[in-house]
Amino acid sequence: MLMSYKYNNFLSFREDAELTLFAANTKVKKRFSNNYVELPNGYHVLKDAVIVGENAGGKSNFVRSIQYFLSFFISSDRASSSKSTINNNNINGKCPIKSESNQRFEIELTADGSNIYKYLLHVDFLGIVEEKLEMKEKKTAVYKPIMRLIRTDNKFMCESFSDSCEKEECNLKGSMSYDMTIPGMNKEIQKSLEKTIDEDGSLGLFVTKIALLGNKAAVDFINIVKNNICPETNPLNYDLYLSIKKEVDYNEILHTKEFFNIFRMVDYSICDIKIDEEKPFIETIVYRKNKNGDIFSRKIGADSSGVREFFAWAIQIYRVVYENKVVIADEMDRVLNPILSDRVIAFINGKSHYGQFIFTSHNVLHLDLKNYMKEQIYFVSKDVETLESELYSLADFPDVRYETTKVYEFYMKGILGGTAIE
Repeated sequence: MLMSYKYNNFLSFREDAELTLFAANTKVKKRFSNNYVELPNGYHVLKDAVIVGENAGGKSNFVRSIQYFLSFFISSDRASSSKSTINNNNINGKCPIKSESNQRFEIELTADGSNIYKYLLHVDFLGIVEEKLEMKEKKTAVYKPIMRLIRTDNKFMCESFSDSCEKEECNLKGSMSYDMTIPGMNKEIQKSLEKTIDEDGSLGLFVTKIALLGNKAAVDFINIVKNNICPETNPLNYDLYLSIKKEVDYNEILHTKEFFNIFRMVDYSICDIKIDEEKPFIETIVYRKNKNGDIFSRKIGADSSGVREFFAWAIQIYRVVYENKVVIADEMDRVLNPILSDRVIAFINGKSHYGQFIFTSHNVLHLDLKNYMKEQIYFVSKDVETLESELYSLADFPDVRYETTKVYEFYMKGILGGTAIE
C-alpha cells in the first residue's frame, strides 16, 4: 500500500507536492471504519483518495509524476532529470546546466502490512544526486538504513561552448564522485559496486544493483514498486486495454465472477457476458434482461461509451480489491454518473484488501464528508500568474467541520482553491 508520496520540480509542480494516505488519528475514524485498513505494522492506511481540480490545473501531471518515477525502475541504465519534465520556471534559456534541474521523489510504502520501506531519489541533469533506501518493521520502530548513495563532488564543463552557451545540446566533459553506504555488505562486493559508477555519471538506480546481489530489502522494495503501483493516465478504454494486455493474467480476470459483478455495477440489467478472447473490447457480447424476463444481446463495441469504458476500469477495480494493487487513475469517472462513482468507492471500501484506488476527478460531488474523511480529499490548484500547481488536502483546513461545512459550496466559491476563480 502507498503510504506517502512526495515530489517536486516536475512539469507544473515546482515546490514540494505531497500525498499522504494515513487515516485521521481522531475519533472520526469510527465513523469511517471501512475507509481504511488496520495494518499489522500498526499503521491505519486509507483505501482510496480523490484529487479534485480545474481543467489544466495539474491533476494529470500528478499521475504522470508517478509514471516518471516508475520509469527509472523499468529502464535503469541512467537516472537523471530531463529538460522536458522540469518546471518551466526552472528552465534558464536553452542550456540545461544553467537550469534548476534538481528533482526529488520520496515514497513510503508496504506490501502486506509488514515491512515498511522509505525511498528517496534525488536527480539532476547530470545524474543521481542522492539515493537512499530505509526499512522498518512497525510504526513505532525507527527506520534502519539499507543503502545510501550521495554525490560528493562533480566537475563538469561544456567542451564546445562558453558558460553563456544557449545551445539545445551541451557537449559536457568531466567527472563526479560518490560516497556509498551499505550496512552489513561485504567490503569486497562494495568495492566492486563502486567500480560500476562511471566517471561520466551514467549511473542507473543503485537499489537495483544491490537487489541483483540478493539484498532482500532491495528486492522486496523493487517488487512492490514495479508490481503494485499502477498509474493510468489515459482513461480511453482501448488505451487501457493495451496497457492491461501486457499483464499476463488480464484474460483470466475477464472470466472471473468477481469481474462480472464489478462490471454490472454500470447497469444492473446486465445478466451475463461472453468474453471474446481475441478482441474483448470490441467483440465481447453483453446480455441484458428486462423486467419481463426478455434477454437482449449486444457487442460491447456497439454499446455506450460509458459501458465500454467501465469495462476497462472494472479490470482496474478488480486489481485493487483482489490483487492488492495501488491503481492511480486519471479521470476515471469522466463519463460515469455520480451514482456509479459512489458504487465503486463503496465497493472498494466494503471489501477487505491491501489495495488502493487513487483517482483524479472533475466531479465536485465527491466533495462529500459523508463518504470521505477529510484526509481522503485532495485539491490541485494552479496559480494564474506563475502557472505552478499546488497539491493539498482538505485536512489542511482545520475550520472545515464534518457536521456543518458544505465543502461543495466552499469549493465553488474558490475558498478552498482548485477552481479557476480569480
